[in-house]
Amino acid sequence: MTTRHEPVPDGPAPSDPTHRTGAAVAPLPATTDTRLGRAVSARRDGHADRNGVLVIDDPRESFAVRAVLARTAERTLDVQYYIWQDDTTGNLLLQALREAAERGVRVRLLLDDNGIAMDAKLAALQAHANIEIRLFNPFPVRTLKRMAYLWDFRRLNRRMHNKSFTADAQASVVGGRNVGDEYFGATTGTLFSDLDALLLGPVVDEIGADFERYWTCSSARPAAAVLPRIDADERATRLDAIDAVSTTSEADTYLDAISKASYVTAYQERGQDFTWSDVRLVSDDPAKGLGAQTGHALLIGQLDDVLDTPCESLALVSAYFVPGAKGARTFAALAERGVEVAVLTNALESTDVIAVHAGYAKRRKGLLEAGVRLYEMQRLSERSKHKTGTGPFGSEASSLHAKTFAVDGQRAFIGSFNLDPRSMKLNTELGFVIDSPTLARRIEAAFDDGVPASAYEVRLDENGRLHWLDRRGGEPVRLDREPGVGWLKRCIVTMLGALPIEWLL
Repeated sequence: MTTRHEPVPDGPAPSDPTHRTGAAVAPLPATTDTRLGRAVSARRDGHADRNGVLVIDDPRESFAVRAVLARTAERTLDVQYYIWQDDTTGNLLLQALREAAERGVRVRLLLDDNGIAMDAKLAALQAHANIEIRLFNPFPVRTLKRMAYLWDFRRLNRRMHNKSFTADAQASVVGGRNVGDEYFGATTGTLFSDLDALLLGPVVDEIGADFERYWTCSSARPAAAVLPRIDADERATRLDAIDAVSTTSEADTYLDAISKASYVTAYQERGQDFTWSDVRLVSDDPAKGLGAQTGHALLIGQLDDVLDTPCESLALVSAYFVPGAKGARTFAALAERGVEVAVLTNALESTDVIAVHAGYAKRRKGLLEAGVRLYEMQRLSERSKHKTGTGPFGSEASSLHAKTFAVDGQRAFIGSFNLDPRSMKLNTELGFVIDSPTLARRIEAAFDDGVPASAYEVRLDENGRLHWLDRRGGEPVRLDREPGVGWLKRCIVTMLGALPIEWLL
């Protein structure tokens, strides 16, 4: 049975070139006098217009920084995500948002509709006077909603991949993580290795402005117009279900992490943990979700503006690396000019999207022939997943999810953008270019230290055949077939690589 709701737009109105809904938005309350505002102001003293950047690679700390920001907020919470799972960490953060609303905080939650499966809980939260939820590019039906791809593929294939969590317009967590147990280390299945940053300073105002244009774009529909209506009894039941998660044993580790959140209070007690840098926001125009923007309205075009051509080195980490023919030529040309190019992506055994690996695999040989160094993250055992990590892309996860790169040991990028056709042409993305030699060199150093310990190095032999070096045992072991998978999966990759589907990946 389907749910009735207001019509979903199938494209921008001709008379609305900005793709705005026209909905009134309450002015942002002043927040410099809040607890967070005072702490940030004190920490920024002496740093002029620079931005504080605190990199967070530990998944539990990454969860806790969001939860503590929600608990600390006094005026506003603006939260934007692609995926929000109905699991332990997802419900703990929903509870934190609701508790903030109970304190009088204005909570705005913008979610991509493809990445949620908890309509009743969102409807229950939406009924709170201080919580407003909007869904990006919503599906026209709620039961078996992905069936709508059959008749509305062109629109629904474009998703909002942005991620940000901003408290009191003073501090924001950005990066590659979605909200869910596999992103915060709370599952015994797949764990994703990722990278986030806590940002302070002028760039937080830019994040707020970017959130505003997504919040008011015509692709962002009020949840009340899309979600099924629930009565008071069901609302109480759903809210109780959210709160009940905090009483489970699975939640204990995360509640403990919140209580020890030194990485959040670092700007009050240990300011040296922040680096102070120029930070530039790059973001797709939300009209990309309707296929209505090209050129410099796209993030990839903005990156061309703010990043100089690498002269010495490019260290790139991308969970889904599909450079395409043009991108492969670009990387090859850099390497042939003497630029040291190194790439870390998922191995076939660790990827969660086989078709993406197929799009990458057919470019490997040409990249290696040009001198590009390729590393593929191994899928680690349950035992090794819980060992101490070896850097920002260390050994605690079974699948790489980070999206970052460093240029010439001077500038770094952190955000939601994968180097693949989907990020470049279909999904909307958000990222940050950080002028920080400290961070850039940390990313580069990982390729010399941590990466070889947890990733296969892909090479060509004297006959031009691919092989993989596994260094987990100390001495390199040569593997002549795609490691960790059987012949059937290798055949599927070969077949997918021959299909004209690269534009979808």
